[in-house]
Amino acid sequence: MKNRFFYLIIFIFLLSASAIEISQAQSEQKPITVDDYFDLKDVGNPVISPDKKWIAYTVNTTDYDEGKSETRIWAVSIDGSDKLPMTAKGYSAGNPKWSPDGKYLSFTASRNEGDKTQVWILDRRGGEAQQLTEIEQGVSGYEWSPDGSRLMLMIRDAEEVEDEESDDPKPFVIDRLQFKRDYAGYLDRRRTHIYTFTPGDTTATQLTFGDFDQSGATWSPDGEKIAFSSNRTDNPDGNTNSDIWVVDADLGEKENGLVQITENVGSDSSPAWSPDGNSIAFTTVIEPEKIWYATNHLAIASADGGNERVITEEIDRNIGSPHFSEDGNKIWFLLEDGGERQLASISPNGRNLQRVIRDQISVRSFDFNDEIISVLAGRFNEPHEVHTFENDQLSQISFENQDLLSSVAQPNVEEIRFDSEDGTEIHGFLVKPIGFEEGERYPTILWNHGGPVAQYDHSYNFIPQLFAANGYAVLMINPRGSSGYGQEFSEVLFADWGNKDFEDVNAAVDYAIERGISDSEKLGVGGWSYGGILTNYVITQTTRFKGAISGASETLYRSNYGHDHYQLFWEMELGLPWETPEKWERISPFNDVAKVTTPTLWMGGSDDWNVPVLGSEQMYQAMKRLGVETQLVVYPGEHHGISNPVFQKDRFERYLDWFNHYVKGNDSESTLTP
Repeated sequence: MKNRFFYLIIFIFLLSASAIEISQAQSEQKPITVDDYFDLKDVGNPVISPDKKWIAYTVNTTDYDEGKSETRIWAVSIDGSDKLPMTAKGYSAGNPKWSPDGKYLSFTASRNEGDKTQVWILDRRGGEAQQLTEIEQGVSGYEWSPDGSRLMLMIRDAEEVEDEESDDPKPFVIDRLQFKRDYAGYLDRRRTHIYTFTPGDTTATQLTFGDFDQSGATWSPDGEKIAFSSNRTDNPDGNTNSDIWVVDADLGEKENGLVQITENVGSDSSPAWSPDGNSIAFTTVIEPEKIWYATNHLAIASADGGNERVITEEIDRNIGSPHFSEDGNKIWFLLEDGGERQLASISPNGRNLQRVIRDQISVRSFDFNDEIISVLAGRFNEPHEVHTFENDQLSQISFENQDLLSSVAQPNVEEIRFDSEDGTEIHGFLVKPIGFEEGERYPTILWNHGGPVAQYDHSYNFIPQLFAANGYAVLMINPRGSSGYGQEFSEVLFADWGNKDFEDVNAAVDYAIERGISDSEKLGVGGWSYGGILTNYVITQTTRFKGAISGASETLYRSNYGHDHYQLFWEMELGLPWETPEKWERISPFNDVAKVTTPTLWMGGSDDWNVPVLGSEQMYQAMKRLGVETQLVVYPGEHHGISNPVFQKDRFERYLDWFNHYVKGNDSESTLTP
């Protein structure tokens, strides 16, 4: 008995000591800051080596002082015990792939400024990486043939040079219906086609032709054919009717080597071959008139064409990235569902749905080799990292953000469900401020997601982390229009923006106040893209918010016709603006700008053709004329996403400065110049 008592005392002592150490470690953690954003590493593209000993993946880092980011490729052993750099500092590399025999790791890179992106290979037995292709206009994608004898390349048509001796600027001459796109600029008739390339050759062989783009190209198991997605209708800019096609890898399109596999009038994409080569799985939209509100289903067809059938219609959730298992008995895919991104599988006959990796997780991509699956998975307080899934066990094997995460305090995130104004249940997340104490009310920010057909899920999001570190509760809500809750939930927003979505996010604020968490006198609202658009609806329908931030938003929709790059979708949702002007005007928050009393910060990129800064300029001008407190911030040379680290920091600091002043009522002098 004495010995047992002695050991019990020792155990209690050790347990107490451990608790003290944990408490001290937690007390040493600091709230996350704007500068910490540039220490975050973005992990992607895990691929398993043929010998199942290594997983290659990418790591993107930001150098704030140099004002740029860089992506390197690393490899980690399958048990996570060893980690090796595969590409050097000084240039970015992406798209890692193993050669079928496992001797080479290939990737795409442009090593010198001004060079086009080419395929490179690294011999695993040693030596420097060698450039494999020398395509004049560069390579946008590639894949090894199953026997490793050649590569499939995705190459955009070369630009025609009319007069090499003249340095005079040339105008853009445009004749396409879809004539511009953010980041790409004004669009010409150059298209992306499929080629094959044999290592050692100097040229590639073109397989597809015509005024059509090809995407999602992938080899058949026997290496004789390539499946791909393409809209080959008479007017591909005027509809979303992409189909699955198969081209003979030797004959090509011009030698009658092209077969149309699907005839669905909606969008078919992401083809995946069955191991026996007899079937092709793909994602499909069967109600194209519902545009982006329509569910992306999983379908399967004969590899010779015909016998199309949708096998996930009853699931009513978005499907992505289908791949057959190696025995062909199931199809793996990503499943978007209620704030999660799951890894799931189903039998080719549409039975035996299994949600394999689920529960408070976000799976971004996956690869598999026999019974080993590698996934890129993350959670609210854990940025996406490489994991293995084997024997029903998920194991993290990359830890790129461990040092940063161990040094910062993490907020508590709670899943919430509440009823909207009409009784519809709405789902979202409540991020509690660092140091949260029950019974105390906190300034609260309603931060709206983009889309509108998107969802907040269980993945790391720096912005609410930053707000929570600065004493705010944050509401991240998936209102109607969001994906992950079925097509009916999403398509409520069709031609009716600013109605049910506003009711849903407004009800979220009521919920947080009733819970005793939010201070009703200290409320802020904001977002980027559709998050900014929804913010505009919020501030034109309620005066409860003390400060607002609207980034990259639209306000007077008819003025964007022919200016942003969504013409086809606008027409499908609202009709032609000169024929149905009432539909365009009814959902334009600009028409209610006189109701705005909330001080609002308007932001955008000068070169954004996704959601042009025009909308922010219009609302700023109107609020200025009306005498409401406002400010406009335009980032020069930036598109829809802000990429310059200096501007990224500026934006985050302005978020905090604006909310601190107008929501918290902090009257101290601004840290930023007007």
